[in-house]
Amino acid sequence: MVTALLAALVHAAPDASAHDSRAVVSCAGNNTISFSPGLSLVAQRTRIGGSGAYSCLSTDPALRSGTSSISGGGWNGCFFSDATTAERITWNTREQTTVVYHLGNVQQVAGHAVVLVVGRVVKGRFKGRTVASPGLQLALDPLKCASKGGVELITGPSTLVIV
Repeated sequence: MVTALLAALVHAAPDASAHDSRAVVSCAGNNTISFSPGLSLVAQRTRIGGSGAYSCLSTDPALRSGTSSISGGGWNGCFFSDATTAERITWNTREQTTVVYHLGNVQQVAGHAVVLVVGRVVKGRFKGRTVASPGLQLALDPLKCASKGGVELITGPSTLVIV
């Protein structure tokens, strides 16, 4: 449902030139996120790192894909997240975008990390635009929430929508 809505949004937008900063972008891909120390039942200060790779639909036909690096930190646990992260995206056009996510919701449900983060582009292409990135990452061993080391890695599908 979300993917269909996003695709309709992209197709309904007016044509954009190759360098139009108002282009609508909807990307689907995968993210791998690490937490140090690992996520546990009780929130604690953690460092966040990771990477992503996306295939994109855009009103700018030149923009087709991107890769990203993710970094940040804050208070995180298996049932709570209050963190600030930055995602640095390099597009197939060689342009770059830096998104800072201040608003986020990460919940562990039956071993899956249900993620919804909303941010703003602070640097590069699309500066000033809003970005939503919902996803469902899989904890490789969900029982680790209750263990001493916690969940150190989640990976899975993610989307990136720039409006």
